[in-house]
Amino acid sequence: MVARPAALLLAVCWLAASPATAEPYRLAPFKDDLFAYKKILDSAYDGDMLLVEYNRQRDLVQRDVVERLRVDPKYVSLETEAVEAELSLDANGRRVRYVAVGKTDSEVKAIVIFLHGNGADREAGANDWIHGGNFSRIKNLMMRNDGLYISADFADFGRRGTADVKALLLHYANQSPEAAVFLGCASWGGRICWRLLDDPETAPRITGLVFLDSQMDDDFIRKAPSLAPSERPAIHISNNAGDWIVGHKAQVDFFRRLKAAAPDYPAHFVLFSGGIHGISLRMTDWRETLNWMLEVKGR
Repeated sequence: MVARPAALLLAVCWLAASPATAEPYRLAPFKDDLFAYKKILDSAYDGDMLLVEYNRQRDLVQRDVVERLRVDPKYVSLETEAVEAELSLDANGRRVRYVAVGKTDSEVKAIVIFLHGNGADREAGANDWIHGGNFSRIKNLMMRNDGLYISADFADFGRRGTADVKALLLHYANQSPEAAVFLGCASWGGRICWRLLDDPETAPRITGLVFLDSQMDDDFIRKAPSLAPSERPAIHISNNAGDWIVGHKAQVDFFRRLKAAAPDYPAHFVLFSGGIHGISLRMTDWRETLNWMLEVKGR
């Protein structure tokens, strides 16, 4: 029998005892063939800024059975109904109502909180059939990947509404302290997102923000360069070239100035080549966006 060198024996023993490296948490594919971006028309900032084709006939008329009201059923999975509930949280002397999909009484790996825009309510982010089925997809992505999805009501788009969402965020983030926390900020809902990012209690808990046809906060550009990498939540911005309510030019300008001030800031911009206000809620690829955020934040 040939004797093995002691160093080799130690190495063999160490390898045998060492656990396999865990794969990073990522959202597994779900209906990617239907929701992935069909055609990239242009790219800049090493792929952080994309111009994506929007074809009204394909992406709206042919996708919906009843235009804007009911998508083709192939875009929807109602399996989430088994873990979907109408809930409320008492906070700030008010009852905050919300729709939750996933585990609400135990730890999860990711939390997505959607904030609707002006004139809408929690149903805007909970209805499986509108917005091209895109919210059916994020509900399924969370359910199938040990996550929690919340679409919330709140008192207003000012400080009271911010306090409502803050209470929800902290309630579930404290319940799952290791979870990645994402905010989906639609139109005026973005005002609340920026306030939460400026709040010392909530800012450290936020992994990433997804701005959908929303407003930007120019003051953040001033702060960004001084933020440590751990203090920089990933920022995704989606809008379309035909949005005349919020408009995309100010958002493009915000993105470019942010990249100029902090070139390594984890920011991503997707501009759709057409559409009107709200099209980003239909067209944004939730899985690609959240997985990018998880990657750039080292989760």
